[in-house]
Amino acid sequence: MYDIKALYEAESVDHAVQLLQEHPQAQIIAGGSDVLVQIREGKRAGKELVSIYGIDAMRGVSYEADGTIRIGSLTSFSHITKDPIIKEHIRVLGEAVDMVGGPQIRNIGTIGGNTCNGVTSADSASTLHAWDAVVEITGPQGVRRIPIHDFYIKAGVVDLKPAELQTALLIPKKAYEGYVGHYIKYAMRNAMDIATTGCSVNVKLSQDKQTIEDARIAYGVAGPVPMRAPSAEAKAKGKPVSAQTVKEFAAEVLTDINPRDSWRASKAFRQHIAVVLAERALKESIRLAGGEINE
Repeated sequence: MYDIKALYEAESVDHAVQLLQEHPQAQIIAGGSDVLVQIREGKRAGKELVSIYGIDAMRGVSYEADGTIRIGSLTSFSHITKDPIIKEHIRVLGEAVDMVGGPQIRNIGTIGGNTCNGVTSADSASTLHAWDAVVEITGPQGVRRIPIHDFYIKAGVVDLKPAELQTALLIPKKAYEGYVGHYIKYAMRNAMDIATTGCSVNVKLSQDKQTIEDARIAYGVAGPVPMRAPSAEAKAKGKPVSAQTVKEFAAEVLTDINPRDSWRASKAFRQHIAVVLAERALKESIRLAGGEINE
């Protein structure tokens, strides 16, 4: 059923790096919800696998000394949705990953696997972009941290060098403190389906809730990789909380996004949906932040 050449089980991050050095053609496997399917389909038949699933140090959500939220790359979607730190500060991430597949997939699937796939439709990816996430990567040369925007190189390709693995995703305190967000997944059906377009927005309002101090928006399936819409963000920053601001913000996303035609949806339809989702997500983010939009 599964054509696997060999399976090596890593006992620690350092051991995983060692195994990847010893077996340079090996594929990393965590939960296996994607890799095993690909092997069964023949796309990765005959591969050597390095399993990192037993590395408990790569699981869980915690704070670093400076208040950064650390999400271990092996943390399952189910864990993220229920975690108290996520619920308190970035509830929208839990809501986004709760839209991945069904309960079985969410129990086994990991946020590291979801991002390392490099696919633009990953439900966690746009939300992590909107929250200025940083990717922690460990390899033979030690640990490096890069913005998630730089982690995605092109469709299906991420910045992992030989013998490296992603060990955590980090949300800096300045990126989440005072912000509230909302994620909308548009798909052809409500059941298990890949996003036709995904939109994640978060805002920081002034103390009197009358001004948008900052707004961030990111998309999945609006280009070859998950992406921000900086022109729209600039359009809303410092503007009054109003229906006009929301409309201008949403319309401006077309300056930045570049969706494609596919059998799932045409480019024109994705552009239309991107504007609609931007408007809805910003409105809901403002509401969640305690603001009120006067029509």
